[in-house]
Amino acid sequence: MARSTTVSQRKMTRRKAPLGFLKRVFKRQKPHLRLKTSSDLLVHLNCLLFVHRLAEEARINACGSKCAIIKKEHVLAAAKVILKKSRG
Repeated sequence: MARSTTVSQRKMTRRKAPLGFLKRVFKRQKPHLRLKTSSDLLVHLNCLLFVHRLAEEARINACGSKCAIIKKEHVLAAAKVILKKSRG
């Protein structure tokens, strides 16, 4: 019998944000910055939301050019649009 390719719900609930990695990056980039414990989770959530919006916009660009595969050009165009939206 073939193994299931879906991830069980139990494994999905055990995943956590890479807190050690985030703290290490913050300390390297901005050593004088003092952050509360929950702020690194907010940064992680913000990154995940950005990647999700980028993927959606890149998919729309790929569909618009009648391409089944998302290419580098689609992602770069999506990044320009999303960064412009986030600034303004």
